Amino acid sequence: MTRAIVRTDPTETFLPFSTFGRLFDDMFGRNLLRGDDGDRLLAPALDLVEDEHAVTVTAELPGLKKEDVAIQFEHGVLTISGEKKQETETKDEQWHRMERRYGAFYRAITMPTGVEVDKAEATFADGVLTVRVPKREEVKPRAIKIK
Repeated sequence: MTRAIVRTDPTETFLPFSTFGRLFDDMFGRNLLRGDDGDRLLAPALDLVEDEHAVTVTAELPGLKKEDVAIQFEHGVLTISGEKKQETETKDEQWHRMERRYGAFYRAITMPTGVEVDKAEATFADGVLTVRVPKREEVKPRAIKIK
């Protein structure tokens, strides 16, 4: 059984608003946010799955190496951050179109209570970061036999 941890947006149920939102996302890029200083920040797409054994976060970080990514857990919040640096070698090249985004990225995910952060594992392969945080035994569901 899979349970959703993320809250849904109530405006998604209204067709005109959701259509406009998708149009806006398509035009300006879904993962584009503005920082305090006006710079663009990337918010990588991620999946969050909870089962009876663990909570697993999978984030798409194309073009990055594991050295470019930092993972931190503090006060019940898992934070994934880092920076995608722009390649700047442009001798006699002229730019016609630039769609790839560069800059700092940051995602914070509130974890459910009862996870064992000390036993968390993170892997990074082919631009995909996977963080698996197991649950404590006392919060795992148990079957009770009927006598």
